[in-house]
Amino acid sequence: MIPAVGSAASHPNTNAAPFQPTDGGRRVRAALLQKVCGDDDMFALGSAIARVVQMATSEDQGTHDLAHYVLSDVALTQRILRLANTVRYRTAAGTAVTTVSRAISLLGFDNVRTVALAMLLVDALASSDHAYSVRVELEASLCASLVGREMARHSFYQGAEEASIGALFKNLGALLVASHEHDRYREIQALLATGKHTPAQAAQMILGCGFDALSEAVLGEWKIPDVIMRAQRPLEAGTLKLAVNRGEWMRQVASFSLDVARLMGRTATPSDTPEAQALLARYGTALNLGAAELDELFETVAFEMTSLLQSMNLQPVPRRAPQEDKGGLPNVLLLATLGAGEEEDKGCYPSGKPKNARDLLLAGVQDVTQMRASGRHKANDVVMAVLETLYTALGFRFATVVLKDVRAGQYRARASFGLAQARVQDGFTFALAPAGEKGARDLFYLAMENDADLMISDARSAKIRDLLPAWHKALLPDAQSFIVLPLVVGKVQLGLFYADRTELAPEGVPPDETALIKALKGQVLAALAP
Repeated sequence: MIPAVGSAASHPNTNAAPFQPTDGGRRVRAALLQKVCGDDDMFALGSAIARVVQMATSEDQGTHDLAHYVLSDVALTQRILRLANTVRYRTAAGTAVTTVSRAISLLGFDNVRTVALAMLLVDALASSDHAYSVRVELEASLCASLVGREMARHSFYQGAEEASIGALFKNLGALLVASHEHDRYREIQALLATGKHTPAQAAQMILGCGFDALSEAVLGEWKIPDVIMRAQRPLEAGTLKLAVNRGEWMRQVASFSLDVARLMGRTATPSDTPEAQALLARYGTALNLGAAELDELFETVAFEMTSLLQSMNLQPVPRRAPQEDKGGLPNVLLLATLGAGEEEDKGCYPSGKPKNARDLLLAGVQDVTQMRASGRHKANDVVMAVLETLYTALGFRFATVVLKDVRAGQYRARASFGLAQARVQDGFTFALAPAGEKGARDLFYLAMENDADLMISDARSAKIRDLLPAWHKALLPDAQSFIVLPLVVGKVQLGLFYADRTELAPEGVPPDETALIKALKGQVLAALAP
């Protein structure tokens, strides 16, 4: 059986006498916080989590930032795309999803953000020496985040999607203890096994604080927003009343989500159990849940959990007693599937261009065509999907889309992927009209004036360098090969796509790839046309 940790609802003995922390317990809590918050790896994890949590929620900038973050991690990119191509989402999409931009559009910004956070936890903690216990707690966290997401879908609160993040972190305390203080974790389990203590009491005795307080303290160190930190606080015992504000509702959802996750971890058929009835009695009124809604929730989350684990190449954790958690080979075997099944490396040219560029471009064309045919996507979505396809399919180190800004009197980069993205994007600007006779010979103006798609395989040649503007030489001095794809509708110059590499590209762009690149550009022009 999977141990029930951190949830009063999973332990009916709520009348047990309260316990005060011992001096030893206080020392354990202080040592654990020092270990978690002082460890370099955990500091890096906290920084990454804070970055994703605080990512802009604006429709355009937030989506671009999240896509850029995902694309910067090859394993995360593959996992997000696998999730988008699981049965539920692949059916909705109609065709294979090959770009992160479309995956975000299909899965939803908040869904992808929560999945990215979950994968950060998996990558940082799943290889612990105490694999079984950590996997139990990780799976509970993942499942809780899915419950939180489902509850948010039916909420009238603005920003309800944050409930999935609050639910994901509700189990953080237990997860960190299992990973970093496994002996203490086993002591807590031993107390719970007696049936005389609630999880909060057992944790208080051993750690000097409850798991909820530990979660909140760590999230505070990681500079996570207050509303998510406060969602970790325990609720009063008994039947809950309707929340009076979003913060209280998030606390209720976080607690409910972990209780549901624990129940689903213990049994494959949770609907007709006494624990399910206890959940309804405690949370039903507050969260507007009846038996039918709870059964539907169990079914939906079970399906989503399967898809999520598949996207991570994780098998569901086997249901067995925690005493069987041993070191050595069993743990290695338990985690053997982690990272397995990644897409094979089909190889690249010395320039970095994938040898299967044609297939990747074709998939991108199909992806973008499907986006436009659905009628549900804005022009910005199409531009981002094309930019991402060019960046990944052709192996560029930096790719950007440059659009006309009439008010500022310049062309400037609006979105980009790759090298020092923000810094280079800020510097990628030039005037709407060339200055002087030499300016008229500027490669970028010439490309737009003649609506000519340029594929420069050797930017070192004297003739090419003579056509490069000074700002480009200063901003990207090591660009050895690049493409420029003007965006011209009629005779109106809207901007261009630019992408480069730091290596020469003597392999060039064959006719079939050229046709696909032009098809991608054609979809953008159609989307931008008035």
